[in-house]
Amino acid sequence: QVESLYPRPGWVELDPEVLWSQFIGVIKEAVQAAGLHMRQIAGLGISTQRGTFITWHKRTGKPFHNFISWQDLRSAELVNSWNKSLLLKVIHVIFTVLHFLTGNDRYLAPSFLTFSTHQTSMKLSWVFKNIHEAEEAAKKNNCCFGTVDTWLLYRLTKGSVYATDYSNASSTGIFEPFTKCWSPTLCNLLSIPMSIYPPVKDTSFNFGSTDSEIFGVPIPIMAVVADQQSAMFGECCFHPGDVKLTMGTGGFWNVNTGERLFASRGSLYPLIGWKIGEEIVYLTEGSISDIGTAIKWALDIEIFTNVDETAEMAQSIADSQGVCFIPGLQVSGDDPYLCASFTGLKPSTNRNHLVRAILESVAFRNKLLYDIIEKKVLIPLQTIRADGGVSNNSFVMQMTSDLINKKIEKPANADMSSLGAAFLAGLASGFWTDKKQLKKLRRIEAVFEPQKDSEEYRPAMDAWLQARKHSSHW
Repeated sequence: QVESLYPRPGWVELDPEVLWSQFIGVIKEAVQAAGLHMRQIAGLGISTQRGTFITWHKRTGKPFHNFISWQDLRSAELVNSWNKSLLLKVIHVIFTVLHFLTGNDRYLAPSFLTFSTHQTSMKLSWVFKNIHEAEEAAKKNNCCFGTVDTWLLYRLTKGSVYATDYSNASSTGIFEPFTKCWSPTLCNLLSIPMSIYPPVKDTSFNFGSTDSEIFGVPIPIMAVVADQQSAMFGECCFHPGDVKLTMGTGGFWNVNTGERLFASRGSLYPLIGWKIGEEIVYLTEGSISDIGTAIKWALDIEIFTNVDETAEMAQSIADSQGVCFIPGLQVSGDDPYLCASFTGLKPSTNRNHLVRAILESVAFRNKLLYDIIEKKVLIPLQTIRADGGVSNNSFVMQMTSDLINKKIEKPANADMSSLGAAFLAGLASGFWTDKKQLKKLRRIEAVFEPQKDSEEYRPAMDAWLQARKHSSHW
């Protein structure tokens, strides 16, 4: 985990050199811990955080700035002004008419386009408005843009490979999943030069080999995939209606929509899950901010001493005694000005009540997002599989299962992003020949089934929703 930098309030960055050295160090440690030699590695699969990006000089390789994180809020005012603008309303009308006249789904997403601080698009627009060197380099066709995967590929191959894959590209908000190309319309609107983008390749694909100086031998890079799509693949959610819930730093609900690109107003957005040869799989995603972030904050200020004890602390009391926790410590997609807060504190409030309130806020937000998915996604929802560090918390898992009235499977290994990258690399290198072999490797550690009627949580959830209203647009 690369330590985030906070150079100004709301700004979240990563040092590219620290990220690079930690990435190489983790690979070397993993190979050593497995008792292997680098020459025994058949292929490398890379799964990376999405939406975090950097720009650099094509000729020198020198970055123009640190990585700008997906959690960064520097574009909040830009996002706000664009979402309220007359131009965006005009765009909505034009594409709504086009969709009505043609029935073509490619016009559906632009008909209700809204910007968010999560997306790369607005922050990239900010770069070209504020970083003169990047703007000048772009004018001379000397500026490269890349999410973490692209930059690692570039460094691993000493500049000989400049590319990304469909899963990472579609997560930027600048890549049109329907036409499968970078969006010239959006780039013109936001004054982003089209010359900066890398070529887009299949997810499971031979990208080339690492430079032999890095690991002592060249290693083929056989897969590049965004972390949420990778977790989906690692969970073997290969069929339409399969659902994956990742609870890590943030929370992500993904639904496999098969060959159909599904767009929806509001909280859900379409993505490319993966492309392997002729097969292209689409996902619909909804996200929740500040899950792991809030738990880590509570650990840092010593509300508890060990994450593993939080479920027990929450279960040791009947309820939170009216205490509600509203997240918003770093970023909220629908309200970048949401105020993180505790409400309902009393003289009798103790640490257990605070911990329970934090964990309840995760389950309540899972419920809100699941209800939207169930209502909007016109595909019967099948298996729900959870992963990520917070999926190890039995209180959150059981409460989520109760609230949505659905069974949730938890795998033996909670780190599905790395497993998905390994699966994709193994398929590209011929280690596995098809997905049926991957399904046989799945190991389920626990299954959470509904134990309480969701109505029993109604008073607590109503109080939480009321507290959330008071904290919005702070």
